[in-house]
Amino acid sequence: MYKSCFISIVGKPNAGKSTLLNTLIGEKVSIVSWRPQTTRNIITGILHGEDYQIVFLDTPGIQSGKSMLGEYMAKSVKSASDGADAVLYVVDGAKKIEEDEYRDIEKMSYSQIPLVVAVNKTDDANRELLVKNLLRFNEMKKIAAIVPISALKGGNVEALKDELKKFLKDGEKYYSEDMITDKTLRFLAQEIIREKTLLYLEKEIPHGIGVNITSYIVRENGIADIEAEIIAVKQSHKPIIIGKDGAMLKKIASAARRDIEKISDEKVFLKVWVKVREDWQDNYSYLKELGYDKKEI
Repeated sequence: MYKSCFISIVGKPNAGKSTLLNTLIGEKVSIVSWRPQTTRNIITGILHGEDYQIVFLDTPGIQSGKSMLGEYMAKSVKSASDGADAVLYVVDGAKKIEEDEYRDIEKMSYSQIPLVVAVNKTDDANRELLVKNLLRFNEMKKIAAIVPISALKGGNVEALKDELKKFLKDGEKYYSEDMITDKTLRFLAQEIIREKTLLYLEKEIPHGIGVNITSYIVRENGIADIEAEIIAVKQSHKPIIIGKDGAMLKKIASAARRDIEKISDEKVFLKVWVKVREDWQDNYSYLKELGYDKKEI
């Protein structure tokens, strides 16, 4: 009998949720950055077993919505959790976990949806702090399982998979075996360009970067022509993104092109421009154009 389930991945920004999703799936389906709140949409990742399928829903970091974009992200978290067979809460085990997060986790453990806690970044954690965190979670009797892991290095991830398999139910195969995500190549290309922008600009540019794919055309010979805009919130950010003689923009585009070619298995020609739109995070029409539409959640 075939089995399947849906598991929502939640947690504070920068806990390592996207890294964990990629490690669980064995492929890159969610972009990774050291910056908090990198994930903005619900990212679906599909784990295929011999007779089962686990559909993971990677969500934006839990936060309060301070802009229309923030509200979209907060609604995404609730939507994914409400429809799941289990919730996987990821915490940063290398940091002191604040009391409000402990309270949130304990509250979630009393929900009708089973809760598994993954204590991440054990490879970088102080042993004394890690033990303290694990003991605190052990006191929460309603948590289904507590698993210390290293999403980055794959430590104990197989044990986490074994715990998550316990939530499989008799059911259908929702996605074909050649699918690791339900996102389109256009969406993945947009996310990869944003990832490279965050990676190479480091601390020079705040988090308010958006990317818009204005054209994605695949020729008859399989070559993909992609045009994209990097959206900045301030005019002063534009020359930083472009760099001297266009060097930074070329670096971002070149790295993004290589990753897009890997996931699409196509030769890619990528053109990237920089556009300034100061109000884009609070402009419903523009948010919708970039793929952040609350009405579709």
